Amino acid sequence: MKESTLMALLERAEGVLCRLEGLLPAPPQPPDWNAAVAFRWRRRGAVARLEPVTRVAAMALEALREVDAQKERLLRNTQQFVQGQPANNVLLTGARGTGKSSLVRACLGAFASQGLRLIEVDKSDLVDLPDIAALTAGRPERFVVFCDDLSFEEGESGYKALKSMLDGSIAATEGNVLIYATSNRRHLLPERMQDNLGSTRGSYGEIHPGEAVEEKISLSERFGMWISFYPFSQDEYLAIVSQWLRHHGVDEAAIQAAQSDALVWALERGSRSGRVASQFARDLAGRLALGAAALQPQAANKETEVPQELDDA
Repeated sequence: MKESTLMALLERAEGVLCRLEGLLPAPPQPPDWNAAVAFRWRRRGAVARLEPVTRVAAMALEALREVDAQKERLLRNTQQFVQGQPANNVLLTGARGTGKSSLVRACLGAFASQGLRLIEVDKSDLVDLPDIAALTAGRPERFVVFCDDLSFEEGESGYKALKSMLDGSIAATEGNVLIYATSNRRHLLPERMQDNLGSTRGSYGEIHPGEAVEEKISLSERFGMWISFYPFSQDEYLAIVSQWLRHHGVDEAAIQAAQSDALVWALERGSRSGRVASQFARDLAGRLALGAAALQPQAANKETEVPQELDDA
């Protein structure tokens, strides 16, 4: 092959590579770390980036009632982390609406002034955990990667990425990243009856069925700390209702009078959770703020709208 022909081929190949590079997504760029204390990992098509959350849904630790033991454990672990001491990844599990996500947000508010930062990641984006770790490498802040309502179905890609990040990845983090996750189930992969069937159940049965079960619980076990939340008793639920009503400025007499309505509200919802208590408190506080006087003009208007033939009867 002549030298001129070879050079022409090389030039064409270089041109093709340049065009292909233009089609590939650019690597994620670091955000302005001073813009916020919380960030969201957002993927739009092939482009992913950390977006600052300029208005964080604040939650005061004092507002979280009836979860004192869980609060103490998470606060202690987070304090160890921000002070550069050994700390664990945390899985918060249990009944819905009991304050798991709120407690993580409250920890951010408590330790943000000491350098704690929160990065919220959707379950579908957990495959990008290595990219997030690369962006936080070398930073002086301490980062909690937060995944809310975490659970997996068979074959989901984020499962292996999270498993490697928690323990066992060849690319270790620099010690400034922890993972906090909430879930309504302790074992993040579904366990099925067929996992317990022996190899005698058909020619394509699992030879080692015990290993299939072990694989399903291994992800949860990679979280160094489990914090469990339990359904509230009636007295605990009413205490949370009272706390939220005080937060909305309702007086004590109205709070005491609202207890039976709060129990009916919970019965209709089928749950005595903190979320249900908060929803009842917002509803009642709003109705009390409107007051009966504000509703009277509406009632008067309805009377004037009676059809003429009925008015004359």
